[in-house]
Amino acid sequence: MIIETDVLIIGAGIAGCTTALALADRGHSVLLTSRADDLFDCATAHAQGGIIYRGENDSPDLLVKDIIEASAGVCNEAAARQLAEKGPQLVEQILIKNLGVPFSRDPQGTFDITEEGAHSVPRILHADDLTGRAIEERLLAAVRRHPQIRLLNRTTAVDLLTLSHHSKRKTDVYRPPTCVGAYLLNQEANRVDICFARETVLATGGLGQIYLHTSNPPGARGDGIAMAYRAGARIINLEYVQFHPTTLHVGDASNFLISESVRGEGGILVDAAGRPFMEKYHPRGSLAPRDVVSRAIHEELLAQHSPCVYLDIRHKDPGWIRERFPNIYRRCMEAGIDMTRDLIPVVPAAHYSCGGVATDLQGRTSMERLWAVGEVACTGLHGANRLASTSLLEGLVWGHEAAHAIAARLAETRYDFPVVDEWKYEKETADPALIHQDWMTIRYTMWNYVGLVRSRRRLMRARRILRELYLEIEEFYARATLTDAMVGLRNGVQTALAVLFAAWENRDSVGCHYRVD
Repeated sequence: MIIETDVLIIGAGIAGCTTALALADRGHSVLLTSRADDLFDCATAHAQGGIIYRGENDSPDLLVKDIIEASAGVCNEAAARQLAEKGPQLVEQILIKNLGVPFSRDPQGTFDITEEGAHSVPRILHADDLTGRAIEERLLAAVRRHPQIRLLNRTTAVDLLTLSHHSKRKTDVYRPPTCVGAYLLNQEANRVDICFARETVLATGGLGQIYLHTSNPPGARGDGIAMAYRAGARIINLEYVQFHPTTLHVGDASNFLISESVRGEGGILVDAAGRPFMEKYHPRGSLAPRDVVSRAIHEELLAQHSPCVYLDIRHKDPGWIRERFPNIYRRCMEAGIDMTRDLIPVVPAAHYSCGGVATDLQGRTSMERLWAVGEVACTGLHGANRLASTSLLEGLVWGHEAAHAIAARLAETRYDFPVVDEWKYEKETADPALIHQDWMTIRYTMWNYVGLVRSRRRLMRARRILRELYLEIEEFYARATLTDAMVGLRNGVQTALAVLFAAWENRDSVGCHYRVD
């Protein structure tokens, strides 16, 4: 089946939805896809803490300063300036006025502005502790209402279509590298469709699932990174994987993120004996930048041979805790922990990719007609470490900016689509046991050797393991019946190798990237 659209957007979180709505409002046809069955299975819907707005005595200059400091001084200041100057206005116009996102307010009706780590002033808007879900609900409702947007879930992007890789006209190889759409797997029909798009946008999110411990949803497999890598787009800063310092650690339970806003509201990190330890590592104590907190916890775990440290917010009023953090309170209670009376056991986990597909300040990649927005993209905004609560705002700002630039391009550019081959179907059954085992090899290798603390010897061992596994998975993929799980495994090992190579090349300890040698 062949599909044609003005714009194909792969990923339906805040970045993808913002881009889609802004383009559709200009009359362009948009195909918005998600590999997930449940559209709330995305990083946006999982985001708890909040989104940057405006604080008292705040200014763009102060926010830029905080972003630069958190980034270990290596962020793209122009990107930080764009976020600081345009972000709060877009929050007000799009999220508050247009969509009516129900951000938390005090009894007087004023927005409840809170503080998070490494921010100079309180400037974070939140909707209880489910901010991302509140935003995603309103975005998806608007997307579903819009006549110019076709929304497809359970639709997996397999590979980007490019002139040099897929056009049957041999002379197209001499043209500039150009994306013309993607192969899309319809999971329900077990069919691969050819989607031709005048412009294609990657909004696929992050890569946390390549690590053993992560706060990310199941779909954060590095799909966009891997597709862009295979297509030949430029990828930068992948060594800078931010680990969130506080995810719930209870037996075999999945690592549920304990929002940074818990520390912003007075939570203190303590060891098993109840002793605060963060002041040893940073003047801001438990509100230090995330990379500092994560490595401090790592050091404490090694020094004390402990499986976790603890977050203590018991000094706050119990009623206030339940009202301020209803979702975190509920999830902790489900795990047998009453955060009003008990210490919360926490460990670091892979949380955010500061690198990604390289783009300019409008989301253009190094490949013609291919754009990237949100976590999959890298404008240099985060440098070597992300400032808390910039992620949702990043998706909003660059979704808006990319849509404006794409709309201008659609108005002035003539397009033609090449002839490409239909998908070639294979018959061999993909054994779930093999897929599971290969994923565990990727995750343990990345966690142990390309995780919080790296060294030349660890990276060498990871390189040997992942290179061999990559060849096995590619051979497996070439023969297997195509499924979302098979696509995800292929993308996962490709992304893991890309992160490894970036970590290998950077011999300096900077921000999230910490080398003991």
